[in-house]
Amino acid sequence: MKQIIQYFKTHRYVWWGLYVPVYLVMFFTIEHFITDNYWATQLPIDDCIPFCKYFIVIYDAWAPLLVVTGLYLIAKDPEGYRRYMWTLIITFTASTIFCVLVPNGQDLRPAVVEGNDFFAWLVRMTYTADTNTNVFPSVHVVGVLSALFAVYRTPGLRQGCWHLAATVLGVVIIAATLLVKQHAFIDIVAGIVVGILGCWVVYGVIGPRRDRHLARQNESTQE
Repeated sequence: MKQIIQYFKTHRYVWWGLYVPVYLVMFFTIEHFITDNYWATQLPIDDCIPFCKYFIVIYDAWAPLLVVTGLYLIAKDPEGYRRYMWTLIITFTASTIFCVLVPNGQDLRPAVVEGNDFFAWLVRMTYTADTNTNVFPSVHVVGVLSALFAVYRTPGLRQGCWHLAATVLGVVIIAATLLVKQHAFIDIVAGIVVGILGCWVVYGVIGPRRDRHLARQNESTQE
């Protein structure tokens, strides 16, 4: 325990991870209150997208992708971890606020998920835990883009096929949100927009300023 406490004292950037439980509280709170009388986001194009229960495994791989990315950055790239968390904080919070201001949901889920196999069971469990409301913009998409930007910006993950594997997984996860009827097509588009804007703010605006600040600190240390 002493080692853990000491680690947190000497690696203060890890505290940014406390946003995760804060976000979960916000998310499940609005999930509880926003259950009906919402803007339904589905469009005619969504009727052309089939339901495929097998993609639920890929859909649920979203959380491991974000967690593994964060843990790797904690261990190998503290500055990258900070920027990764800043991106999640900006985009997830903005998405949550929008859902509060504009209650939304989609009515695409099958009335009954048939079958007693593992995939059907996992779909039912996922539907229970994650309702059909608060879907615009898709936080699944926002999270995927945040993780991918972090991977692309991390030197240790540019080598080999790590960035390619992350990209493929990210694209399939985004497709899975449609195929398991957790999101409508417009939710995905909005998630892409929000994700790109958030990454631009962190990596295109805040990042360069912080780089200059860190450079000045290094120069003063060397003098």
